[in-house]
Amino acid sequence: MVSALAFDMNEQSNPSDANPPAVRPKTRWVAVMVVLGLAIMLAFAVLPSLCRGPTARVYAATLQIANLGTALGAFKTDNGYFPRGANGLIYLMQKPPGATNWHGPYMERSVPTDPWGHAYIYECPGQHNPQSFDLSSRSPDGQEICNWKQK
Repeated sequence: MVSALAFDMNEQSNPSDANPPAVRPKTRWVAVMVVLGLAIMLAFAVLPSLCRGPTARVYAATLQIANLGTALGAFKTDNGYFPRGANGLIYLMQKPPGATNWHGPYMERSVPTDPWGHAYIYECPGQHNPQSFDLSSRSPDGQEICNWKQK
């Protein structure tokens, strides 16, 4: 009986064998489930953005056109007219020649390019909006994003 007690004491005092062998497989199983759960959550976070790539860019272009329209409206409020010509968006950032009431810049940052890296197409007076301006972009698949279809 003394030898049995000594055996039990040796087993409990061994720090490398603190967890009984029956617990280790459960611990691995839990770890595998946690990793699998994280992988599934990551997939649900990443996959929708990959599937919506083109739609997200069209939406971004629509928002940028609306923001540029707001800046152009502020320019008109100050100056009494929209910037003229194809390069009129430049005048949101720098004072145009002859402007006496310019209070820009009208954008916090430089005039953005569209989500595909191209300059927005600006015309004033516009063909579709002869009393104001036309502002548009074209996606690689040919979809036209513009201010005259947004109204």
